[in-house]
Amino acid sequence: MTPAHRPRTALSVNVNKVALLRNSRHIGIPSVTRATTLCLQAGAHGITVHPRPDERHIRWHDVFDIAAVVQAWPGREYNIEGNPFHNLLDVAREVVARGLPLHQLTFVPDDVGQFTSDHGWRLPDDAERLRPVIAQARALGARVSLFMDPDPQAMAAAAAVGADRVELYTEPYAAAWPDAAARAQWLPRYRAAAAAAQAAGLQVNAGHDLNRDNLTDFLRAVPGVAEVSIGHALIADALELGYAATVQAYLACIAAADAAATEAGA
Repeated sequence: MTPAHRPRTALSVNVNKVALLRNSRHIGIPSVTRATTLCLQAGAHGITVHPRPDERHIRWHDVFDIAAVVQAWPGREYNIEGNPFHNLLDVAREVVARGLPLHQLTFVPDDVGQFTSDHGWRLPDDAERLRPVIAQARALGARVSLFMDPDPQAMAAAAAVGADRVELYTEPYAAAWPDAAARAQWLPRYRAAAAAAQAAGLQVNAGHDLNRDNLTDFLRAVPGVAEVSIGHALIADALELGYAATVQAYLACIAAADAAATEAGA
């Protein structure tokens, strides 16, 4: 049940928007567990959920139901993201208590009613309050990733508080992508931030508004990205193409960047 070829960058599918659509009615469709299965069948390397305190999309029972699906796919990963000062660690503890998989916790500094994540942690300002919750997460056996703006100066501080990875917040890049000049201004920032993170001993993830148009360019410009987490655009594409074709299209974007890196001798 493992993908035939593991690219340099793993694809984790965020299924929150499937749950959001389901929650608009009370008949249980579309199913987030069915979506999870179809994405994994198509070759996705992992699944991401972001259970917010108001349960406006992913609900608590979804976290456990999806974990049970991922458990049946050896080699695939389960990433739960959210604010560690809200409900995230309670959910994570229950996942572990039930003997379900939990590979990564991504800490995101969003407010309870925030529409969507829109900034990273401020380091070193947030360091002292992050340090104990990172230790708690790692005690559960989870890898910890911090959602961060592309600020090279902050990466050593992320490593110092005990994080294993950072997830670079890519909305500024995605917003700039249609304008070649603007894109050219943002990509060096992400490349520098990734390099600083890697120099500090961190692995690098990326996510937010990545899509089929901008993903390959990003990965070509920012070497060494371990994982991209993609939800809104991927689920929107799946409404037109279906889950299998959409996941395969995103894997093709990653493969194109992978091939370019191989040709360049990276």
